[in-house]
Amino acid sequence: SAMAGLLKRSAETVLDRGGAVRGFVNMGRDQTLPYRMRRHMEYHTTGTYWLMHYYANPKTSGVLMSQLKLDPRVIRCNVVKVSDKLNEMVATSESIVTF
Repeated sequence: SAMAGLLKRSAETVLDRGGAVRGFVNMGRDQTLPYRMRRHMEYHTTGTYWLMHYYANPKTSGVLMSQLKLDPRVIRCNVVKVSDKLNEMVATSESIVTF
């Protein structure tokens, strides 16, 4: 499907630049948007929400945002920085390999 292609392309963007994808969360398909949004010369009233949890440097996040903004399947995208350090992100029960 179109959504699977978008998720795959987003993950490949992060992985190709040395990042790591922790997972995806489908937050709802065909949800009513909070208000009518115009994007790519069309108005939208519904959309699919998804979340990609990943580790990457700021430049990779910028490249990902640029790709998503140009993609006609994306109405709106955003990046939220959750933590500065990998150790703060990974649960204590998970092991971390350091070099």
